Amino acid sequence: MERNKLLEEFFLKVNTPCFIIDKSKIRKNLEILDFVKKKTGCKILLALKAFSNYAVFPLISSKLDGVCASSVNEARLGREKFGKEVHVYGAAYSEKDFKKLIQIADHIGFNSFSLWKRLKPVAKNIKKKVFFGLRVNPEHSEGTVPIYDPCAPFSRLGIIRSEFLEDELEGISYLHFHTLCQQDALPLKRTVEAFESKFKEFIPKMKYVNFGGGHHITKEGYDIDLLCDIINKFKDKWGVEVYFEPGEAVALDAGYLVSNVLDIIWNGMEIAILDTSAAAHMPDVIEMPYRPYVLKSGMPGEKKYTYRFGGVSCLAGDIIGDYSFDEPLKVGDRVVFTDMAIYSMVKTNTFNGVNLPDIYIADSEKGEIKLWKRFGYRDFLSRL
Repeated sequence: MERNKLLEEFFLKVNTPCFIIDKSKIRKNLEILDFVKKKTGCKILLALKAFSNYAVFPLISSKLDGVCASSVNEARLGREKFGKEVHVYGAAYSEKDFKKLIQIADHIGFNSFSLWKRLKPVAKNIKKKVFFGLRVNPEHSEGTVPIYDPCAPFSRLGIIRSEFLEDELEGISYLHFHTLCQQDALPLKRTVEAFESKFKEFIPKMKYVNFGGGHHITKEGYDIDLLCDIINKFKDKWGVEVYFEPGEAVALDAGYLVSNVLDIIWNGMEIAILDTSAAAHMPDVIEMPYRPYVLKSGMPGEKKYTYRFGGVSCLAGDIIGDYSFDEPLKVGDRVVFTDMAIYSMVKTNTFNGVNLPDIYIADSEKGEIKLWKRFGYRDFLSRL
């Protein structure tokens, strides 16, 4: 049976609300990432901030080189469940957390020279090999949404060139920059040129350069040839290794949030109340904001019947978006949001006591689906 038919069967048999992760799509994404690795010799990490469901870590670790984390908990998850390189970058570390991180991580990046100087004595006392690096800010914006632009004016992320201290590089093995958010290779090309322009004298002193995340490598139409050309030319020019740390590219289009219509009301338009919540289950819908795609839907007014989807919480602004359909919705219908493996799952919360969605692991190539996690009152209670 074809993949879409199998998925439709899965959507009908699961309890709602729930996330479904499709290993088949992750497998296809990994094939593309592995192709880039083989063409360039670069290393690719999974960004845990975007996707950290360890049920599929064995699959992902078969192709990728490790994980990047931003906290002790993420680093520990990477060490215990992924089993390869653990890279860490944070805007700052307490000494307490840093002492834990140096026992877990293989690579730790610093956001400032002041933090590096303050924690350097602690770093010198460890017996295991840890590579230390610095995140730099090339002062080159490519992001279109301010909240996701790490190079926006007054950004707290990365060291700008005027604050870079050449005489404080002892013990530093790599530089790290990050400017992209869901973008193609051409913005990366411009970013690399900006990075080279500002930090060229320091690159040859490094073991490697981390090109950060935000690369939509597995999205249809992404210019993979240009990406490989950028990497290979950079490596040849500077004689250093290159790392990437995408999150979305690994699990892009691999997740679904399946919900159920609980009620339909009228207030100037048809409003469908779902058993999910933008505030609790997909907060980026409100934060970014954005309108997730719903299977078989159109834009408002595009199809015959238009509905506003509202969440189940008491937040007045718990609105997911407006969608149109060929047929009228009714109570009990399934509503399926796409591309929900990334960011949504790691940002879920129990606001208003709304239950966390179940998590199912599926393989649409093999016709398999199983319940991975079910949450309840104790999960709500434990967070308070």
